[in-house]
Amino acid sequence: MDELQLKEMIRSLLNEMGGDSAAKETVATEQNKAENPPVSEEAEPTVSLQEEVKQDTSVIEDGIIPDITEVDIQEQFLVPNAINEEAYRKIKKFTPARLGLWRAGDRYKTQSVLRFRADHAAAQDAVFSYVSDDFIKEMGFIPVQTKATTKDEYLTRPDFGRVFPEDQQAIIKEKCKPNAKVQIVVGDGLSSSAIEANVKDFLPALKQGLKMFGLDFGEVLFIKHARVAAMDQIAELTGAEVICMLVGERPGLVTAESMSAYLAYKPTVGMPEAKRTVVSNIHKGGTPAVEAGAYVAEIIKKILDNKKSGIDLK
Repeated sequence: MDELQLKEMIRSLLNEMGGDSAAKETVATEQNKAENPPVSEEAEPTVSLQEEVKQDTSVIEDGIIPDITEVDIQEQFLVPNAINEEAYRKIKKFTPARLGLWRAGDRYKTQSVLRFRADHAAAQDAVFSYVSDDFIKEMGFIPVQTKATTKDEYLTRPDFGRVFPEDQQAIIKEKCKPNAKVQIVVGDGLSSSAIEANVKDFLPALKQGLKMFGLDFGEVLFIKHARVAAMDQIAELTGAEVICMLVGERPGLVTAESMSAYLAYKPTVGMPEAKRTVVSNIHKGGTPAVEAGAYVAEIIKKILDNKKSGIDLK
């Protein structure tokens, strides 16, 4: 798509909005800018509209706008005429930080701003959305809910996310296998996206590893409005030796799909956090779910052999 086609597209859009005169004025202004570019004391690298669109992976083709979040930030490099581009790209391989995005004057480029907003929106969605009922049914989970009744209450009263009302305690006692070696728990936590993105791959690997070690496990619990310490009351209610709780991590601008696995040997309500063992950053850009599942099975075996978890295990 050349500049003439872009201008024609702008004109047609403005015409649809009832602004034919505005369209002519816009095109005339663009032509005037092209013929008489402004002169500044500080020379800035100039990129034509056509070149910037070519750099931007969100080019409109056939009426479809590609998902800007599909761009790999560690591969994206927008600095023109870099002194040592190879070294710059090598640094980017080691971090998902937003390096090498360049600028337009003293501002970020449009595509960088849009990506930032998209990542921020994804983080908010991960916190405020719920794991779908269809997903819970498909996985065969036993659904229960903590004392927190709404998302707002869950976020403002962390203590409510650690305990269960009496009717939910009864469900846990009835549905879970008593005194199992391992009780697997899935909690939405602060990212429902992390659960739906990783659990399907994580659980088969975990269960296969536990079977190889001859460790029994019962039905999988799913906790709505879950905090990590909810695993403590589950242990007291079921008598399980080890609780393995998968929970969505607090999302950031790098990913909203990071999950953690918290493990504890015979946890009790009010125990120190140092008694927990955690495997974090389980997502496609960190530790893949399948690999993490197999690794967690090995840690559970180690916990049971040593009858301890957390810092006591080291």
